[in-house]
Amino acid sequence: MREILSDSVIDCLKLLPFLYLSYLAVEYTEHKMSAKTKEMIHRAGKAGPFLGSLIGTIPQCGFAAAAAGLFAGGVVSPGTLLAVFLATSDEMLPVMLSQGADGLTIVKILAAKAFVAAIAGMLVDFGLERILGRRDPIPEHMDMCEHGHCGCEHHGIWYSALNHTLKTALFLFLISLVLGFGMNRFASSGLAGSIVKFSGLEAVTAAVIGMIPNCAASVLVTELFLEGVLSGTGLFAGLLCGTGTGLLVLYRENRNLRENLALTATLAGVGIAAGIVLGRFGVL
Repeated sequence: MREILSDSVIDCLKLLPFLYLSYLAVEYTEHKMSAKTKEMIHRAGKAGPFLGSLIGTIPQCGFAAAAAGLFAGGVVSPGTLLAVFLATSDEMLPVMLSQGADGLTIVKILAAKAFVAAIAGMLVDFGLERILGRRDPIPEHMDMCEHGHCGCEHHGIWYSALNHTLKTALFLFLISLVLGFGMNRFASSGLAGSIVKFSGLEAVTAAVIGMIPNCAASVLVTELFLEGVLSGTGLFAGLLCGTGTGLLVLYRENRNLRENLALTATLAGVGIAAGIVLGRFGVL
């Protein structure tokens, strides 16, 4: 219990700088930039998914949480957020390095995830542009200050960003604590190995495990792969769908539930499909 508590505290502390900077960027965009400037960011965002895929490969789940906050504030596009989510590997890299995994295997995993993330993100933004006639990463219904009642009109954007950060960090800590106990029971029960192989739905089950909003999910998926329980198909599906605490931040900050569900479904669909394809082509 003490280990789970300390891990939850450490995970939240690591997220704080990422959350604060992302909220500060959102506050600045909302209060300091004119509508014309926001539109310029909106028009210049075609490279967003590509950049998001590169940023997501950095072994730190804070980027996924930060990207979710930026999306909720209308700073980045849906495709960029999806790219960061798909590329995020959380604790995969440290676990593999600690287990002495082959360097070429690690490079293949990161490169494949970044490639899938960039392509999927660009297709999402392109599809929205074709359907809507324009991409619209700045939802007009979203105002984080109004949503959070932060009082930034009296205290300024620095205080407001801190207010948002602390509230989100507390929320993430409580959820992480509950999920930490659940993941610990699941891993120690011996069910993990049998469930991922159930009815041959390895990719689907691994994706579901990966989408558990906790950094421990990527650890479990990676360890199952290193132990030979999961194949490359399951590893890719699980890691592509794993966003750390990104999904938690998305659902907490973005009030458009329909949008959140669509992004979650797209994440799962791309992760499962790409996992199957990468597994069959023998990337690992």
